[in-house]
Parts: sequence; C-alpha cells; structure tokens
Amino acid sequence: MKTTNPRVMRWIVLACGLCFSGLALADDWPQFRGPRRDGKSAETGLLQRWPEGGPKRLWSADGLGDGYTHAVVAGGKVYITGMIERQAVLHAFDLAGKKLWHTVVGPEWAASHPGTRSIPTVHDGRIYLTTGVGHVACLDVATGEKLWAFDSFERYQAPQVKWGWAESPLVFDDKVILTPCGQKAAMVALDRKTGKEVWASKPLAHKSSFCSPALVTHRGRRMIVTHTDAAVVAFDPEGGKLLWQHPYQNARGNHPDTPIYHEGLLYVTSGYGLGAIGLQLADDGLSVRRIWEQKRQDPCHGQAVLLDGYTYAASHRAANGRWSCVEFKTGKLAWEHEGIGRSGSVIFADGLLYGYSEDAHVGLIKPSPKACEVVGRFKVDFGQGPHWAHPAVAEGRLFVRHGDVMVCYDVKK
Repeated sequence: MKTTNPRVMRWIVLACGLCFSGLALADDWPQFRGPRRDGKSAETGLLQRWPEGGPKRLWSADGLGDGYTHAVVAGGKVYITGMIERQAVLHAFDLAGKKLWHTVVGPEWAASHPGTRSIPTVHDGRIYLTTGVGHVACLDVATGEKLWAFDSFERYQAPQVKWGWAESPLVFDDKVILTPCGQKAAMVALDRKTGKEVWASKPLAHKSSFCSPALVTHRGRRMIVTHTDAAVVAFDPEGGKLLWQHPYQNARGNHPDTPIYHEGLLYVTSGYGLGAIGLQLADDGLSVRRIWEQKRQDPCHGQAVLLDGYTYAASHRAANGRWSCVEFKTGKLAWEHEGIGRSGSVIFADGLLYGYSEDAHVGLIKPSPKACEVVGRFKVDFGQGPHWAHPAVAEGRLFVRHGDVMVCYDVKK
C-alpha cells in the first residue's frame, strides 16, 4: 500500500521512531560485568541526575542467601545466586520482581566470608555457573532444570582456592572456559551443551586466583586472558596452548580483576596496594612487555572501566580508597577524588559511571579526565555484610545487591 497523505506519513515516521528508540533503550546484562565483560552497557534513555535520596525503588527481594554476586538480566528475567544452608541457590525473577523459580546448584563456600562468588553466564537458553568449592553446572533458563554438572576440582585435581573460587564462566563458540589450575590442566574448554571436555591446557605451577577470563582479539589473533595467583596469562582459544605469561603477584595471591584490552595494550591490576601496569602486546600476540606503572590506582573486586582513553576506578589499598582517572596509554594520573565513598565497584551506562562504594553509597559520576563530578548518590540501607556486589543496569533498571537482599530501582528518564 502506498500513501502520500502527509498526516499518515507523519504517523508512520512517529511509529517507526518509537519502535527503534525502544530497541535502542534495552540492553541485557547477561554475565559478569555486562554484555562484553567490560562493565559497559549500551542502554540509553537513563536519568542523567538522581533526585535527593536516589532513584525510585520498584521492588525488592530478600531471602537470597549469603553472597557477593551481582544480578544478571537476560530475556526479560533477572537471575542471582545466594548460599542457603551451605548450598548455592540460583533465583529467577521477572522484571516486575515476581519469583519464577529457584534451583539448588551445589555445595558452596562456607568458610571465610561465606557465600556465592561466581556470576552466572546466560547464553542461548542456558545458564552456566560455578560455586566457590569448584562445582560447575548448566541450567535451563526457563525452568531452572539442571542439565549437567560436575566437580571441576575433582576432575582436574585442583586445590581449593583460598577464600573460595570466584571465576565466572566465559562462553563463546559453544565452549565454556574455566581455569581450575589443577594437576591435569590450568585452563579447560567444555562443550556448553554437554559439559564434556573439548580441550585442556597443560598444567601450570600456579593456582587459580578469582579472575574471570576475557576473550580478546589482537591483530586478528584471538586469545583468552586471565590472572593466576602468579601471573597474567593468555591461552589459545582453539586448543588451549599457553601463548604467554607475565609475572604479577601481590601480597595476598588474590587477583580478581579481569585485564582490559584496547589497541594492543592490556591494563592489569589486582588491588592490595600493587597499583596498575600497562602491558604492550607484541604484534604476533606471543609476548608482552610492561610499558608503564601507576601506583595510585589499584582497584580490587570493584574492577575498572575504560572510556575514551581513560580508566576510572576506586582504589583499594592505594590512595586510601579514593576514586581516580588514569590515562590508558601512559598510566598518567589525571585526577584523584573522594568520589562517592571509600573503594568499591564501577560500571558505565548512558554516559555516566555507576559506582557502589564499600562504605554503602551508590552514586553517579560524570566521566571526564578533567575532574570528578558526582551527580547523584544514595545510601544502601538494606542487607548485611560487606558491600562487594557490583551494580547492574538493564531494561531501564538499576539492580543493587547487599547480603541476602536485592533492590531494583527505576533509572529511566
């Protein structure tokens, strides 16, 4: 049907604009640190400032169990884990907060700082997750039915990780990547549908160290980059060959920060006062060399975000937990500021940084290498225990978890 009626044409244009603006707004947060594991969302149409006291609360869920995991959002559902009676439990909600189901996944870490650590990964109708004691499972997203599961520490003869295994599974090319660092393999790839081994790398004289791996592409060469307790390492995603390793250790052997790759450079940090370093990859991707060091920025569990050539983070032991901005290529400190509170985690959505400090403040920061400008803040008045869970943004909502409680806020304009 053709029409030249101006009124009809205006309605058609308006309708198309509404459809496409709706598509542009929504962005899932389906795994650790968001769609690309870099802490960044493509969500748009969000509040650029918050009213006094923070954005509107939409709903809350309690009784999740002990844990430090953030929410993941995919396909109109919200998933989050918690430990109940020493078992990891995965909970599923709809976007209105209605409980859909929960599944007992397997034994969970119940020693020092007990609770869930691994962020679930949602991919093509399935959920993949690990527990702090090495249990690995795959569940159906619609029902929570367990499709396959096994003990990775037993299978690969891996030692228990101090403070619990905190790796979140990486999924790509029908593979699930894990780093048990056992006597039989350092890193393994599993068939995501069956859980059967696709490849196993040679073992290293290292231990697994809380880090969630990332898949990066450097000059056409793909590699899986992660931390062990002793080094930054890279493996070939096709067969598990070790491509390179660079010594990197802190006083605790705890390296939770996923390295950030951009244009041949890796940003590496892990907290505990060690600071951050820049590693330049060789053109062939088979070696690295350190080109800078920055002692003032040392995020730990909270990670960092790279935006327009600068990394933003809250320090851990360095700089008394202040927030900072560092030039990615040189390691030069652009600024340092109290930000929204001492230490914490950071993500990015619709032009703004969302931070959650370890002293219970959630806030908005305008990213700029010139200054730190806080444009919204509220205090978390629910839950218990350390404030270590990251915020998550999806579907115009902000999800904040503290202890066994999760609250969903409306952050749409």
